Amino acid sequence: MTDEFQHLRELLSQNDYPSLYLFKFIVKQDPEKVVEIKKCFNESAEIETKPSKNGNYIAVSVKEMMLTAEAIIDRYKAVGEIKNVIAL
Repeated sequence: MTDEFQHLRELLSQNDYPSLYLFKFIVKQDPEKVVEIKKCFNESAEIETKPSKNGNYIAVSVKEMMLTAEAIIDRYKAVGEIKNVIAL
């Protein structure tokens, strides 16, 4: 069984930790989805939202100090459980 995050894990393991990491997501214009994404991160995370030009989507950027590559992957897994969220 292969891990879908193996390639990302290899790339992230080359970084020094702790490190500030930028997560980016896109969701349909649904404020509840943004709230769900926020719940996947610590209160200290810096979260910015930006609507698309036509207002159909919301870009969500999250900056958080991460201690390990595995912690980053855990965040992606948590957000991945939310339907209709695209991780960039």
